Amino acid sequence: MRYGHAFHIQATQTALINGRCTVEERLARWLLMAHDRIDGDELFLTHEFLSIMLGVRRASITETLRMLADGDLIAIKRGTIAIVDRARLQKRSNGAYVPVEPDSSRIAAL
Repeated sequence: MRYGHAFHIQATQTALINGRCTVEERLARWLLMAHDRIDGDELFLTHEFLSIMLGVRRASITETLRMLADGDLIAIKRGTIAIVDRARLQKRSNGAYVPVEPDSSRIAAL
């Protein structure tokens, strides 16, 4: 039941964010959520993959990643995105990213 509840909350939040947030806020949220689930700061993702995940043109992802890199929030190389300043990236998400609660992390491990 707890897993179903956590999944429902995340799906509802994603639907709301997809309808109301900018590409920059959604991308920041997606990068932060992916960063939560890995060890280290490097994400091995392509612009094409991110564009599919966010439902936007690849050019929009490239432009937004460059803006985040110009602000020293991330570092981008071919196929790799490194989180440089997580706190500022979280601020750029403008409330779209909510850190996983300790109780929810137990559920995610199930």
